[in-house]
Amino acid sequence: MKMKSISVSLMGVMVTVGLLTGCSPQNSKKEASASPAVTNAQTAATKELTGELEIQYFVGGYGDAWWKQSIDEFQKLNPKLKITQTAGPQINEQMKPRWIQGNPPDLMFINGAGSNARQMFIDNQLMDLTDWLKDAKNADGEKILDVLFSKPEEYQPGKTYTLPLVFGSYGTFYDKAELRKNGWNEPKDWPSFMDTLQKVKDSGKMSPYIHTGVYPQYIIGGLLNSAIVAANGSDPAIINKINALETGVFKSEPVMKALDKLIELNTKGFIEGSSAALNHTDSQMQFLQHKAAFIPNGLWIENEMKKDIPAGFEFGFIPSVVQDKAGKSIVIPSTATMGIAKKAKNPDAAKAYLQYVFTKKQALAWAELTGSVLNVKADLSKADKVSALVKQASTYFASSDVIIAPIPVLPEELFKIEKDATLALVTGKINKEEWAKRLEDGAAKQREKNK
Repeated sequence: MKMKSISVSLMGVMVTVGLLTGCSPQNSKKEASASPAVTNAQTAATKELTGELEIQYFVGGYGDAWWKQSIDEFQKLNPKLKITQTAGPQINEQMKPRWIQGNPPDLMFINGAGSNARQMFIDNQLMDLTDWLKDAKNADGEKILDVLFSKPEEYQPGKTYTLPLVFGSYGTFYDKAELRKNGWNEPKDWPSFMDTLQKVKDSGKMSPYIHTGVYPQYIIGGLLNSAIVAANGSDPAIINKINALETGVFKSEPVMKALDKLIELNTKGFIEGSSAALNHTDSQMQFLQHKAAFIPNGLWIENEMKKDIPAGFEFGFIPSVVQDKAGKSIVIPSTATMGIAKKAKNPDAAKAYLQYVFTKKQALAWAELTGSVLNVKADLSKADKVSALVKQASTYFASSDVIIAPIPVLPEELFKIEKDATLALVTGKINKEEWAKRLEDGAAKQREKNK
């Protein structure tokens, strides 16, 4: 679906470790107008861009308001450039034929069902950004690499093919008001989580824990991956081993211990949704209607469901519930990246757009319009329009008591195997040994392909 209005790329707002105080959007703007270096950087990003620029983006939990606003701003700065938005909730599937035929858009927001950044790299669809990114500056004259909270993933050592736009997080969500009303404690670790789930079950008022069977990635991101890190002595390096498809990693002790937690949820009757063929919005709706107390999800949930949030609902969020008592919480980043097509017709305009959106101004706009955090270091603490949930999440991200893991990235085919195996495990159809065998076999095939 092509839309003429043009949208943003406001990238990243992350209230961050080492918050950059005093760097409000207003201050950044003043600095940009006052400094010749900044002015030159901004001009380099926007001057005399001509031809056509096509931007593909998925419309899901982050919506499209930010895209439309920011692309419109970029268009006004570049009147000789014709910008086309190719967007929608099914856009990734709709655009696959064009990518396969070698006629892709110039720039893509790699997010949503049907997209996989690592697979696009494997399929040789993405432009190598390594040399450009070494010195690339944003519209405020700052090196882009210096303002990122999460650095680009390296699918090949020393090489960069994508830029992470979103710094989100999977985790466990609940209604603080509902827990207070029933005298149930907010979870801090696995023992307290199990205790609260048991109390919810005993009350008979609602299901303790719901997730979607259609998209098992929610429980993988919201519980399994953090459980793997916790079982590895809270050392997130095991995620790098998984990303590297290291032989034996899927049947290693930390992974097997993590799978035990999923099995425990099932055997104690705490889990709902695994066999119900729910999609993500169905499970989220049941959660908002207090038919379930907890749900694994991502920070986009508030914005995605904003029209259905009941009065008095007070989002609670914890990045992980799997750690031992008094253990550190573990953040499993949920990111979405930007990539320029290797066969882009206007790569200069695509790069200029990236320079435009990786700024603090755009980070604030992203937070306000999407209800989530993006990948540019910015202080959101005093932003009136940023939700309490985003501010709560940002306190976790900035805390020294939190472990931020690498971004889990599996090839598309192997990720599907993981999703199917995880759904089968939590419904009791397979045991953890079979889960590990499926993943090890799939990883072996992928390693053969990569030779």
